[in-house]
Amino acid sequence: MVAAGAPGGYGADPGRPLELTSPVAVVLVLHGGKENSFDPVTRGNRAGLRMLPIAAILRARGRRHGLVVESVRYRYRGWNGAEASPVVDTRAALEAVRSTHGDVPTVLVGHSMGARAALRVIGDDGVTTVVGLAPWTPRGEPVDHTNGRRLLLVQGDRDTVTPPDDSLHYARRAASAGAEVARVVVRGDAHPMLRRWPTWHRLTVDAVLAAAGVRAWPPSLADAFERGRSGDFTVDV
Repeated sequence: MVAAGAPGGYGADPGRPLELTSPVAVVLVLHGGKENSFDPVTRGNRAGLRMLPIAAILRARGRRHGLVVESVRYRYRGWNGAEASPVVDTRAALEAVRSTHGDVPTVLVGHSMGARAALRVIGDDGVTTVVGLAPWTPRGEPVDHTNGRRLLLVQGDRDTVTPPDDSLHYARRAASAGAEVARVVVRGDAHPMLRRWPTWHRLTVDAVLAAAGVRAWPPSLADAFERGRSGDFTVDV
């Protein structure tokens, strides 16, 4: 995994070329961070390590379908107020995708701060879908740019870091702005996604493969999006 500001822009291993030259879609995996910190993100960063299993299973399941899956490592650990540091890095990664593959559909999978960064760029060229895991969605986040995009928010009901009420509020606002929104609550789990990790992994893989167009939406997620169209964002699993 290389830093977004480094040569090549993004990737799982320094200097390793992207595995497919003509993918059907690209998946960028975005890790979490802190509210404020200009400390550099190291390879041992816990937030980055938390997303490695998700990136690995997406890569294993997606390659046969023509998906490229890459992890983004930010320059800094923090969001850092108006600077929104991980948004800058995510846009650099998206530019690298376009430079390498052209106008390929792109799916963003982000945890916590990574979900916030993904949601900030959901309106950018090529981005079709955001899967936000334990998303950091503070009140007042912009939503108008989500119009016409698809987003799945997955939230643990015991999350004390990114409150469930905030993602519910965001889901309602994004839907009102014209986004296609589903929100799924993982019962009995918290911000680190550890207690019921197979559920988080299953939801992420199912959503990514469906968003990339290589598999139909499973009934549970299709139902969640249908319920979202009627304003119900409290689907439990």
